[in-house]
Amino acid sequence: MIALAPAPAAAIDDAIDDAVGRIRERALTLGGGFPTLGDAIARATEGGKRFRPALVAASFQAFGGDPLDTPVLYPIAAAFELLHTAFVVHDDVIDHDTVRRGIPNIAGEFRERARLRGADASGAALLGDAAAILAGDLLLHEACRLVALADVAPVRREALLALLDDAVFVSAAGELADVEHAVSPEWAEPDALLNAAHDKTAVYSFTAPLCAGAVLAGADHAAIAALERAGSRLGLAFQLVDDLIGAFGSSDQAGRESGGDLREAKRTPLVSLARDSGAWPQVSEALAVAHTGPVAVREAQRALDESGARLRLLALIAGTLAEARDAAEDPSLPPAARGLVDTLVAAVSERVP
Repeated sequence: MIALAPAPAAAIDDAIDDAVGRIRERALTLGGGFPTLGDAIARATEGGKRFRPALVAASFQAFGGDPLDTPVLYPIAAAFELLHTAFVVHDDVIDHDTVRRGIPNIAGEFRERARLRGADASGAALLGDAAAILAGDLLLHEACRLVALADVAPVRREALLALLDDAVFVSAAGELADVEHAVSPEWAEPDALLNAAHDKTAVYSFTAPLCAGAVLAGADHAAIAALERAGSRLGLAFQLVDDLIGAFGSSDQAGRESGGDLREAKRTPLVSLARDSGAWPQVSEALAVAHTGPVAVREAQRALDESGARLRLLALIAGTLAEARDAAEDPSLPPAARGLVDTLVAAVSERVP
C-alpha cells in the first residue's frame, strides 16, 4: 500500500481506537455473543496501513490546515478507516473468504465459534456470514456517526456527509457490478469493467479522503472539484495496478500466491484487453487451466504477455496517471496539494509489477 509522510499516525490511531472502543463498550452491555463480535471488530481494524485516514490528514495539511486548531480532523480521518474495514469485511462475505492476512477473519472466527458449540457445517457458515455482515454494518454506522457528530460548521458537516454518502453508494454500485460481471455467461464490455474497477475503489480510497481533508481546511469549490478529478484518476490507476499485481505480482506484492486472479479466472480489465486481441483463443485456453498449479499460472502469464494485454494495460495506467497530474495543475490548488497528487502518482507507479 502507499505510504504517506509525514502523517499524525499516533493521533489517527487513537481516534480509531476510540471509535472501536465505543463499539466494544456498547457490545458488552448487550451480552450474548455480541461482546465477542466487538472483539472481532477490533481485531479486524488492526494491522492495516491506514492509508485512507493518512490521506485525509495529508490533504488537510496540504491546504494549510493546522491539526492543533482542528482536532476533529482525527475522528473524520478515522471514519474513512472504519469505512474501509466495513467494505473489507463485507467483501470477504461476498467472496466466501474466511481468512485474511493469514488468520481467521470475522466470518472465520464465528464459524469456529459455531463449530465449538456443536453446529454443523451449514450452521457454522450461516453464523460466520451473519456475524461478518453485522460487523460491517456496525463499522459503517460508526463511520457515519463520527462524521454526523463532528464539531464543525454545519456547511462543512453537510459537505463531509455528502462525501461519505457518495463513497458508500458508488462503492456498493461497483461491487455489485463486479459480481454481476463475474457470474454472467456473457463478457461485459471493456468500458463496463473499467467503470466497475473505478467505482469499487476510486471514490472511497482517493476522492473522498482527499476532499474531506480539503473541506476541513476550508478549500473552495473549485479546489474540491479539481481534487475530485485527480482522485478519480488516481483511484482507477490504483485498481488497474492491483489487477496487474493479481496476475503478475509476486506473492509479497499480492499477499497470496502469485497469479491469484488467474487461478480464480477473474474477469478484469487486463483479461478483457486480451479478449480483444487475436491471441484470445490461446489466452482463454491457458486461463481455463490456470487453477491447476504454478506451471499453468506461468503459462497463462506468458499468454497474456504475448497477447499484448499487459502492455496495453500499462499504457492505460500511464495515461490515467497523466490525467491525474493534469487535474492537479488546476490553479485553484495550492502548491502543496499539487505536490501531494504528484506524490500519489509516483507511489501508484511504483506499485506496478
